[in-house]
Amino acid sequence: MWSQLGFGPPRILSLHNSGVARVYVTPLDFSTYEVHWCAKIKDEVEKLAYQLNEEAEWTKRPIRRLSKVMYGSKCADMQVDVMGECLSSIKHVVGRERANNQSVRRHLDAFTRGRIIGKLEEGRSVTSVAAEFGIAHSIVSRLWRQFQTTGTAIRGFSSGRPRGTTPADDRYIVLQARRNRWQTAREIARHTTQATGRPISRFTVARRLHGDDLLARRPVRCVPLTPAHRRRRSLCCREHRNWRDNEWRRVLFTDESRFSLSSDSHRILIWRERGSRNHPSNIIERDRYGGRGVLVWGGIMLGSRTDLHIFDAGSVNGTRYCNEILLPYVRLFRGAMGLQFLFMDDNAPCHRTVAAEQLLESEDIERMDWPARSPDLNTIEHVWDFLGRRLAARTLPPVTIRELRLALQDEWAAMPQQLIDTLILSMGRRCETCLAVRGDHIPY
Repeated sequence: MWSQLGFGPPRILSLHNSGVARVYVTPLDFSTYEVHWCAKIKDEVEKLAYQLNEEAEWTKRPIRRLSKVMYGSKCADMQVDVMGECLSSIKHVVGRERANNQSVRRHLDAFTRGRIIGKLEEGRSVTSVAAEFGIAHSIVSRLWRQFQTTGTAIRGFSSGRPRGTTPADDRYIVLQARRNRWQTAREIARHTTQATGRPISRFTVARRLHGDDLLARRPVRCVPLTPAHRRRRSLCCREHRNWRDNEWRRVLFTDESRFSLSSDSHRILIWRERGSRNHPSNIIERDRYGGRGVLVWGGIMLGSRTDLHIFDAGSVNGTRYCNEILLPYVRLFRGAMGLQFLFMDDNAPCHRTVAAEQLLESEDIERMDWPARSPDLNTIEHVWDFLGRRLAARTLPPVTIRELRLALQDEWAAMPQQLIDTLILSMGRRCETCLAVRGDHIPY
């Protein structure tokens, strides 16, 4: 119908308590919209007025008129009963109004209060007036009693429940939380009660802390750093802060990581109903110390990466590190890149053995001076995190060691090189951030 008139279907913008609706009509042909469009729409809307009034009958205040039809930048007042062909939109608005009526308390406006008082002054009974307006008998009775007592029917406004704490108490609560961030809300409430002599609940403490943007969150876990560690970290970052991309291009970042079949990464989420936390279908079984797994080694650099090496069972000592890592992988990259090659590994015991030092010296492989306890500076740590997330996101997670090895190889090969390049190019920012905090932990 609307398309025949040159319009798209109307859309409801708002529905007010007074029964006034606002509708937007979209033109299909902007060249003909000025030709008697108001009259055509009005005729069609009037045909559907009765049907749409039935839709809104439950509200006790059906839509009385269509206040404005906006057409592009044009507006026109139309005194019609209801809006037009919008039954689906009407149902949506009516459903929203019903939900609002159930969840939000409605107050009588000043005009309605005056009408009620006028009818009661005419001698009408409270029961009949309440039935006419569709409200409870007690509401009309309290309104009439208020008018007889105070001479006015205006609704009074209250400031609500008085606050249990003073501004000084609020500052004291926030100060306690900032001084000792490990305190619970219950402990802060107990200390505040002892200091002020007034009982304060932990819920009040939580609201005051939330008002000051202090939220309860898990602390970030990092390795402990001594002053010597911080000095070495600062020296390393000061040396490499101005390196350009071509200088980072010659560095091979390497590291080891362990992946287990029963992951403790807390990345796995489930959908469950309230109160069903301990249902058997919502429980994941996990060994206390990670269970069976594999130790892997990998290396990354700008534009390339090594193969992922998976160690066989057993601990990795200096001899295994030389035979399984340095000779087949690192020496290969050194031969391909020449003297500009720079090898980076951390300070693990197997990396600093005499055998490893002698092999690197004999092969003329330059090792990067890397500070101890600096996983946040090593970009390959994010690669291990990416692999862990990919394993956790698999539809069928590995359940055997063989499946775990195959899954790690597949995910390593499928990892985008752009991710690796982006991580390595962030080294300059990492160094600047580390220097800004004087060698302390950085958010990487």
